[in-house]
Amino acid sequence: MSLHSAATHLVTLAEGAEHGGNHESLNPYLTGIGAFGALMLLLWITTRFNRDR
Repeated sequence: MSLHSAATHLVTLAEGAEHGGNHESLNPYLTGIGAFGALMLLLWITTRFNRDR
């Protein structure tokens, strides 16, 4: 793939994202809280298995 064709594909991809691209049912706050909760759960699990430190 040449540099010119790669740039053309990237420009075409970027033009398609002008209309947002997010699904209407996705709530950013709910997604963020869910990701934060999952990370806190993983942190809690990690600290439970690492009691010797």
